[in-house]
Amino acid sequence: MLTALAAAGSMPASAQGHIAGRFEARYDVTLAGVTIGTGTWIAQIGETQYTTAASGQVAGILRAFGSAEGSAAATGTIRDGRPVPASYAGHVISDDGDDEVRMSLESGAVTGLAATPTLAADADRVPVTDSDRRGVMDPISAGLIPVPGNADVMSTQACDRTLPVFDGRQRFDVRLAFKRMDKVKPDKGYQGPAVVCAVRYEPRAGYRRNRVAVKFLIEARDIEMWLVPIAGTRLLVPARISVPTLIGTAVLDANRFETAAQPTPVADTAAKDR
Repeated sequence: MLTALAAAGSMPASAQGHIAGRFEARYDVTLAGVTIGTGTWIAQIGETQYTTAASGQVAGILRAFGSAEGSAAATGTIRDGRPVPASYAGHVISDDGDDEVRMSLESGAVTGLAATPTLAADADRVPVTDSDRRGVMDPISAGLIPVPGNADVMSTQACDRTLPVFDGRQRFDVRLAFKRMDKVKPDKGYQGPAVVCAVRYEPRAGYRRNRVAVKFLIEARDIEMWLVPIAGTRLLVPARISVPTLIGTAVLDANRFETAAQPTPVADTAAKDR
């Protein structure tokens, strides 16, 4: 239903009038070339508000991993073209049990948090302080990446940023830097240019200093994130993420990415202008 996506997605939102957009994506998860899971992600972006939700599952292979499935959802407002989260809920069920987080935020500060179970105060775990809960985004809202101004949304500016993330347990930064332009070709939906960012993971609090996997990710230099546009907006989202692990490269790759611009109803626009 979305044969004109590439053209619509590449047009600056300001050139298309009062509009909004949505997308629905389905991802495959592979490890060292072997498919181990699937995921979905949807978002509805309005002029002043947004909602987004994701879910997925990973199956254990070669006894290296246990099985897990999870879901997450977030809501918030759009201010100056940027998502500002108001609520977040995440739930993961794995071989280790259930993990659930509910969080409310206001202007980047966590105002309410419930996380179960309570993590043990391990000697090597960096404590989370009040300052670690300010100036942050939840992990799913952080994936809605704005490109401010009137420049081409598919520009190097997309990668010129640091994403400050708090997931209810850990506070970490995701540093992006422009690497190259490329193209994506999902089986269905958007096929076109992608901005590829180099990614650095920088934990700040809530993590365990001595964990081998954490040290490995901190030193990793070849993490990549491929960003594509949500039609009708100045927001980009990942269509592909590649992360090295101790046993091979893990890849989250969209096999379907459908997106559409959605004009704001005339009545709503008129009421806003009065």
